[in-house]
Amino acid sequence: MTDKLSDIDQIRIYGDPVLRQVAEEVTGFDGELADLTERMIDAMFTEPNGVGLAAPQIGVSKRVVVIDRSFGESCDDILALINPVFTTSGSEVSAEEGCLSVPGIYEDVTRPDKVSVTYRDITGAEHSFETDGFLARVIQHETDHLNGILFVDRLSLLKRKLLAKKLRALSEKGRIA
Repeated sequence: MTDKLSDIDQIRIYGDPVLRQVAEEVTGFDGELADLTERMIDAMFTEPNGVGLAAPQIGVSKRVVVIDRSFGESCDDILALINPVFTTSGSEVSAEEGCLSVPGIYEDVTRPDKVSVTYRDITGAEHSFETDGFLARVIQHETDHLNGILFVDRLSLLKRKLLAKKLRALSEKGRIA
């Protein structure tokens, strides 16, 4: 991890165009990828409540996600998902979500409660696993980022209208950053 706060990438805020792009597949499993994941971990841990981060959130349009599997209890249980693909199952469950790129907004989002995910690690080795609960939600939320989708896009039209003023303010801030 980096030692200086100035070395840490800034989290991109709602309104930044990179958050709406479909991220590119990773093809190089090298030192550059390892450096990117370290930068993402550093950025994630500088924010309170940061349990997951996608590369577009630091301005890098690559299909990379990092997740703190301890959910804030430890910084030693990090999962790096490169080019993740998942399928969902189980029942739909609503739970509150927030996002480092949409600060100050927390809303209930309905998602399937189980996922099966296939991904590569930073060496390029392929892995698969199934999970449910909060980890399944985080995987879906972060993978949405790789497809240019934010959790507020999953809210009802009425909810988005009620949040319009806050989102507009964030969008102005995001375009300036």
